[in-house]
Amino acid sequence: MDPSPTSHPILAYVLRRLPSIKTAGSPRLSSPRDPEQPPPPSPSPRAPSGPAEFELVERMPGLRHPSVLASMTRAVADITCARDAIRHLDPRPDHELVDAARAFLRSHAQGQGDPVGPGQEEIEEKVAASREVVRLDEEHEAYGALLREAEEKLERVYRMAMHGRDVVEAGGKRGEDEGSGAVDEEVVRVLKEAEEGKVVERVLLADRQLRHLPEHFGRIRGLIVLDVSRNQLQAVPDAIGGLEHLEELRLASNALVALPDSIGLLSNLKILDVSGNKLRTLPDSISKCRSLVELDASYNVLAYLPTGIGHELVNLQKLWVHLNKLRSLPSSICEMRSLRLLDAHFNELHGLPTAFGNLAALESLNLSSNFSDMRDLPASFCDLLGLRELDLSNNQIHELPDCFGRLERLERLCLDQNPLAVPPSEVVAKGVGAVREYMTKRLQDEEERRRNAAVAAESPKASSPIAWLSRSVSSLSTWAKQEKTEEEDKFLEQEL
Repeated sequence: MDPSPTSHPILAYVLRRLPSIKTAGSPRLSSPRDPEQPPPPSPSPRAPSGPAEFELVERMPGLRHPSVLASMTRAVADITCARDAIRHLDPRPDHELVDAARAFLRSHAQGQGDPVGPGQEEIEEKVAASREVVRLDEEHEAYGALLREAEEKLERVYRMAMHGRDVVEAGGKRGEDEGSGAVDEEVVRVLKEAEEGKVVERVLLADRQLRHLPEHFGRIRGLIVLDVSRNQLQAVPDAIGGLEHLEELRLASNALVALPDSIGLLSNLKILDVSGNKLRTLPDSISKCRSLVELDASYNVLAYLPTGIGHELVNLQKLWVHLNKLRSLPSSICEMRSLRLLDAHFNELHGLPTAFGNLAALESLNLSSNFSDMRDLPASFCDLLGLRELDLSNNQIHELPDCFGRLERLERLCLDQNPLAVPPSEVVAKGVGAVREYMTKRLQDEEERRRNAAVAAESPKASSPIAWLSRSVSSLSTWAKQEKTEEEDKFLEQEL
């Protein structure tokens, strides 16, 4: 399990070239291999392979220089051993499975298990299985953190090498305070107005090179709109939970790696934009923002959404989670009955929840570019009767559900770059109307076939001559017995 070039391009590039590089004073960095097998070919540091690497080298041409690559190789020496260990890990478990395992372990530890349930041996087996799920998830998370740290380190090394600086200057703070004076004055002015009792409802600090948001912002009780987009924020203070009247919070295009749990206290929040950051997760408390109407978490590195996000965000109408690393959508998302727009393109989705058709208000759905991971749609998909726009391009979908023709309001449909067999490509080329018509006729033909099969199963089977003769003989025998019985009864009556 090596780093993905799309997630960690520099690290993947360097690690691919470890066998071909020897650094002075350091051992050869390479993975263990079978001594009976011939040595692998040594790629040249100057020759990228694959479109991802060509794009990287075009963006960072200094990678072609052997000395730069050698210094970067020394910077990742610590993770070469971890690569060998991580290759033996099983695939990372689904987030909902991990949450269920953690909940079971908590319940078991507190002695809240069901006494009428399975025997003690089965309980212990379930405990062991749950611990294994949690352990595997933690190992994947630890390795992911290691990869992220290595990628950031390599990027720093590259920038310093290109400016002729030594690696030891990595901790330097040159330039960090450039341009921060005007920003500080703006922040101070806003806070001073709030302390003087002035009504401050809107604070717009976008594009100000802001690196820090003071805790005192949590004291501006009347604040309704806070926009600090396109700055350099690495954290949001916990005190933001004190903005009880806040309706709009924009944190887009910063350097945030996490959101505070206190964000769940913003009960009046209607719009939340955290796109374009480095968020790996959203806090579970975000489900408490029950007034939320729009949530934009696109352009991050989210691997999953909170398990219960759909149970309480019942007013959410628009959800953008595209360009993340989502492997699945939580089943609770099917409870978002007010959701009108869902954009989840460019993820790693393997499918949709079984009850996805419960999203009756959904009008626009983008599931494009999940590539080899998205292969089919659930049967309930045809219950999305309000759907008007649907993009399924760049996936591996072979067949649309037979009931697809029921989506009568569908106006825009994109099925490009799919190995579709049903409907055929010539039908798809004619547009959404032709696709609906084809799928409707296909469904009608299938229903007719089933009805005919049911009628045939209920009707008497065609008989052979032998079977007909047997039934005839049986009928004659029955008739003869009945005649004989009637004659005997008449004789007895005469005798009497």
